[in-house]
Amino acid sequence: MKKQFSILGGATILATTGLGFYLSERIMHIARKDKQFVFDREVQAKRLDPHSFEALPKQEVWIPSPFGYNIKAMFVRPYPNVKKYMIFCHGVTENKTNSIKYMNIFIERGFNAIIYDHRRHGESGGKTTSYGYYEKHDLKAVVDYLISVEGENVFFGIHGESMGAATTLLYAGSLEDRANFYIVDCPFSDFRELLAYQISCEIKLPGKWLLPLANLFIKFRDGYSLKNVSPINVIENIKKPILFVHSEKDDYILPEMTKALFKKKKGEKMLYLAVNGMHAQSFNENREDYERTVDEFLMKYVKDQNFSKQNA
Repeated sequence: MKKQFSILGGATILATTGLGFYLSERIMHIARKDKQFVFDREVQAKRLDPHSFEALPKQEVWIPSPFGYNIKAMFVRPYPNVKKYMIFCHGVTENKTNSIKYMNIFIERGFNAIIYDHRRHGESGGKTTSYGYYEKHDLKAVVDYLISVEGENVFFGIHGESMGAATTLLYAGSLEDRANFYIVDCPFSDFRELLAYQISCEIKLPGKWLLPLANLFIKFRDGYSLKNVSPINVIENIKKPILFVHSEKDDYILPEMTKALFKKKKGEKMLYLAVNGMHAQSFNENREDYERTVDEFLMKYVKDQNFSKQNA
């Protein structure tokens, strides 16, 4: 009997360890899209014109991350005498090419731009993805680099999509509210809630049962707790204006998460719920409304700047 219990206990420990490793591996090393695939997809969808992009004045730079690797960034400066910038944070599995469609909106409105690859994405270094926990410090490194180049009086906003949106909120809410405004497209409000929902959808078990195990392995393997990846816990620290965007049909990160963030944000804010499109498709499927909402937000909340469309 003792031997049977010993075997059963050993099997349980082995199975639990295997499940914990599997969950943490899926989180830390989520499969990334091929760079050529992203480029071809954006070109075929006519969201990227290679000739127009190539004609823009650009400078590729490597920005040191506080975690010992380099971040690949690109400065796009069609207005070299203007100290007005947008920084773009792409979503998980994507790379900086996915930011070009958003960048074009702001170039048309008189902004220069910085697009960059998150850690472990594109050409940047880094071995794990942390959904904003480490990425928020890399975003600060990009901001610091911009300020070192353009000076303290530089005017800039930050646009983030999905994980990039959560990273933007974590940066502004827990490190520094340094940008003049933020646009967050389909962010999650709390990573634990998102994981519980996605685990439940994938394996048809209550995801909250597995969160402690996933958290234990993430702590051991990647050095942080899932509870610290929670934009909703820091949103009240952000004083600058925020435009929240989400597709009403998103079933990957539910729009209720953005609604909760919007409700808790104090001060100047706007909410745009796109009618068409699934996750991270608000711009792709509602381009005119998306751009009109950006214009309304800029004119209403971002003072003393000229945002008229340059090629209108």
